[in-house]
Amino acid sequence: MSEQCARLHTACRKLRLFNFPFDETRVPLNGIYVLFQVGETGHGGSRIVRVGTHTGDNKLRSRLREHFINPNKDRSIFRRNIGRALLNRDRDPFLSQWELDLTTTEARRTHAPSVDFRKQAIVEQRVTDYIQKNFHFVAFEIAAKAMRLNLEARMISTVSLCDECGPSREWLGLNSPKAKIRESGLWLVNELYGETLSEADLSTLEPVGHWEEPR
Repeated sequence: MSEQCARLHTACRKLRLFNFPFDETRVPLNGIYVLFQVGETGHGGSRIVRVGTHTGDNKLRSRLREHFINPNKDRSIFRRNIGRALLNRDRDPFLSQWELDLTTTEARRTHAPSVDFRKQAIVEQRVTDYIQKNFHFVAFEIAAKAMRLNLEARMISTVSLCDECGPSREWLGLNSPKAKIRESGLWLVNELYGETLSEADLSTLEPVGHWEEPR
C-alpha cells in the first residue's frame, strides 16, 4: 500500500491548498476533500488525516462549513471526534453528554433535559478553534456521486493500510476513545480496511497543479 499512498499524497500536493479562512468560491461544488493536520507528516510532506465527501448534489462547500464553521457536532462526525479526543484527553466527564446525538425529535425529548448546553457551546467553540487553527485541505473535483463514494472508500483504505505513514506521538487522535482512530492514525472509523486505489483510480486523481506547505 505504501506506493499507492505515496502517489495519493503526491496527487494531493498538486492541488490548491486551503487554510481557514478560505474562499469557498474556489472550492468545487462536488468532490472529495482531504484533510491535513499541523505537525503530522508522511511521504515527505503533510500527512493525510481524513478523507471525506458528500452525498447531495453541489454540497461539498456546505459539508466543509459543517466541519470548519458550524457549531453542531451532530451534523459533523469529524467535529464529534475532535471533541471526543479533547474531552477524553482532559478526562472531562462532559464526554458522556457530548456522545449524545440530539438530531431526532425523540432523542431531544429523551436526552435534552440532561444536557448542559452552556458547557456544550463552550466545547463546540473549542472544537471550532482547534479545527480552524490546525487543519488544512485540498479538494478533488468529482461530479458523479457513485465515483466520489467509491474513490473516497479506496483512498481511506489506502492511507489506513500504509505501513510508511502514521501518527506522531503528539497527534490528538491518540487520545480518542475510538480504537479505530488511534490505530489507523485517521479521523475515521469506516472504510479503513477495504479495497485500495487501483492504477486507474490513481490516474484519475493525479491532476496537474501546485500547492504550498502551510507555515
